[in-house]
Amino acid sequence: MKIPFYAKVTIFLVGLIALLAIMYIAKSIIIPIVFAIIIAIVLHPLVNFLVRLKINRILAIVITMFLTFLIIASFGIVLINQASRFGESWPLLVEKFTSLLNQNIADAAEYFNKDPQKIHDWITKTQGELINSSAAAIGQTLVILGNGLVILLLIPFYVFMILFYQPIIVEFIIRISGSNYESHVRVIVSQIKTVIQRYLIGLIIEAGIMAVLNTTALLILGIEYAVILGIMAAVLNVIPYVGGIIAVALPMMVALVTKSSPWYAIYIMIAYYIIQLIDNNYIVPYIVASKVKINALFSVIIVLVGNALWGVPGMFLSMPLLAIIKLICDHIDPLKPYGFLLGDTMPSLIKIKTIFKKK
Repeated sequence: MKIPFYAKVTIFLVGLIALLAIMYIAKSIIIPIVFAIIIAIVLHPLVNFLVRLKINRILAIVITMFLTFLIIASFGIVLINQASRFGESWPLLVEKFTSLLNQNIADAAEYFNKDPQKIHDWITKTQGELINSSAAAIGQTLVILGNGLVILLLIPFYVFMILFYQPIIVEFIIRISGSNYESHVRVIVSQIKTVIQRYLIGLIIEAGIMAVLNTTALLILGIEYAVILGIMAAVLNVIPYVGGIIAVALPMMVALVTKSSPWYAIYIMIAYYIIQLIDNNYIVPYIVASKVKINALFSVIIVLVGNALWGVPGMFLSMPLLAIIKLICDHIDPLKPYGFLLGDTMPSLIKIKTIFKKK
């Protein structure tokens, strides 16, 4: 019996809503597991290399994770040092920003013929409301930080277990798919590993290059805290489209507060725009060597959905997960139209003209 189209759509929507609800409710369980799976996929080649050197598998995993920890710790120390400098100067930045704001209020009041005191009173009232709401949110923030700490402690454990039991997990996926699809599933699993490895390793290289370019541009312009702002911009750039806007806004705000001329903010915007052009036209196509291309529409949608479901971790995980979904769709005949919809391959004009001629 053939299922009507409206029934298929209804079943699909109900299943999608149920899946999203489960992902949201169980996010504290799912997020560390997903992070661990992606990290394990990236570290797997090094573990295999050490195993081929006749090193015990457990020892190979421990060595790999220790080297990874050293790299992350070295980067973290540099970042913390820069962040501490930024934090020590924060009161001075706030004072300068307040002075600049007062001057702008006075200028605006004179231009629009308004009483400056009324504007000050409104801003003071708004600040009081924000402080009260912020105080109420402190407890929630502490809970979120506590949950984040638990996740950070769980991820290394999950990574170790996934790397150790990787042969069993892969064999389970192949067996559960059935003997008829064994070769097909092996190809999909292999390509997923390749795509994730190339995507994330390329992303790390891209972030490093962007950090150097951003920091160099800020240093040339003489912007304070250039290193921390350049690194933050490179990390935020990992989030498609949305991250780039936040990345350029931060140094522009610092420039407005610390520099005598507002032109420095414009110079930063121009410099970051040029860097983004280099990133989009040269770094991403040649270094971020992912075989799966996602179009801009679904890139933005998946980032917003990831943020709604899982917050900031969801924004970072959204693109790798969507790449996996597209790869699976591309290898399963009934799902190939969805894979085409997620991709960025435009149909040829000849095909479009043929369709219209037939009509």
